[in-house]
Amino acid sequence: MIRTLIADDEPMVRAGVRAVLATDPGIEVVAEAGDGHGAVELTLRHRPDVAVLDIRMPGLDGIRAAAEIRRAAPATGVVVLTTFGEDDYILQALGGGAAGFLVKSGDPEELIAGVRAVADGAAYLSPKVAARVVAYLASTGAGDRAARRGTARERVAALTPRERDVLSLVATGLSNGQIARRLHVVEGTVKAHVSSVLSRLGVDNRAAAAVVAHEAGIVPPPDHP
Repeated sequence: MIRTLIADDEPMVRAGVRAVLATDPGIEVVAEAGDGHGAVELTLRHRPDVAVLDIRMPGLDGIRAAAEIRRAAPATGVVVLTTFGEDDYILQALGGGAAGFLVKSGDPEELIAGVRAVADGAAYLSPKVAARVVAYLASTGAGDRAARRGTARERVAALTPRERDVLSLVATGLSNGQIARRLHVVEGTVKAHVSSVLSRLGVDNRAAAAVVAHEAGIVPPPDHP
């Protein structure tokens, strides 16, 4: 059972998220909060596997709440819910250690997939979020899209072929165990590859590595066998 906390300042949104998660018998909502401070407090009290946080909340927003949760309760993975027009917040949340990024207007199945992926220790960027992050980076001072894609491809080219395979699967939201089964290797080998990939790419977490993979264009389609 995946124990989950929901935090959003809008009661109707919390109810909607709870209703979606309730469709999966393997997910249990153990607490709800209306702001970031409440999310942190309830996380420390209930120790959920996953905290689903709205990115904008009064008092303590989702970005700072995510960072505090990752510091005080590192066993709890964080999924951030965002709306269009909040791309700069997504980048801040990436730096704060959030592992899942979903848009509120996305498919409900993505919410379940994101919670399950983060509970398994993986990273999950919904396709809409990944596309927006890449486009947002290109629209800022981070360089145009072609230049960023070229840079990302250079970084990925420095990886071994097996590391590139692992990175592409990390970007689809698979856990180490799932990647191991896909590549027919032991999970410890995948863990070592992931650690090496993060180091070689110069990123701190799987979500940031997934952004590089999307920029480089090496992410397989969702139905990739």
